[in-house]
Amino acid sequence: MNLASLGFFRSLRKDNNQFAIIGLGRFGRSVSSTLHNLGYQVLATDIDEKRVSEALTEQIVGHALQLDSTEPAALREAGIFEFDTVIVAIGNYIQESIITTLNVKEGGVPHVVAKASSEVHRKLLKKVGADHVVFPEYEAGCALARTLTKPSILDRFDLDPDHSIVEMIVPDEFHGKTITEIQLRNRYGLNLLAVSQEGKFAINPEPNRRLERGSAMVVIGCNKDINRLPI
Repeated sequence: MNLASLGFFRSLRKDNNQFAIIGLGRFGRSVSSTLHNLGYQVLATDIDEKRVSEALTEQIVGHALQLDSTEPAALREAGIFEFDTVIVAIGNYIQESIITTLNVKEGGVPHVVAKASSEVHRKLLKKVGADHVVFPEYEAGCALARTLTKPSILDRFDLDPDHSIVEMIVPDEFHGKTITEIQLRNRYGLNLLAVSQEGKFAINPEPNRRLERGSAMVVIGCNKDINRLPI
């Protein structure tokens, strides 16, 4: 997520307990199952009756319907336009994805999340009104590449294209040194947010705290400075 997504997520209602998901491929099933297991009411749809039947049999949704989402009348009859948030999970059929997204937005749904399969697809989805576009394959690929090239970085949260918060294994060079001694801000331009201790994180740790090999630390700063760390 980045600053461009901030407005969308801030606009979501905290008391929203109902979600509609259009498309029961791998991505749609994953979102449906997770929301359902978290206790939210989920209505899922797909043009393929077999996928709808499987979703109901496997109990990954509360309700599921077979319908053609490119037909506004079918969406209206199913009550899709009454939902506060709709996820268009049709990623591999670009025309159907774009038409569905347009239909849902024109139906008055305030929050529409759509899955893209390419950069061009993402741009088209934004053009027809998608409030937030996800690109799972691209994001997973970027994450894998980063993990392979920087295995010491355990997790990363991108603030914008140039700045991140990263959780990383304490470098060997920092082992046994205090936070003051490593001079994280002076040497690297980074700020330390937390360090781990026995499986738990200490937030804003004391300057005299010593870092240990194998533990984790969380830093925030510019990506080019993060890349200068001895990891």
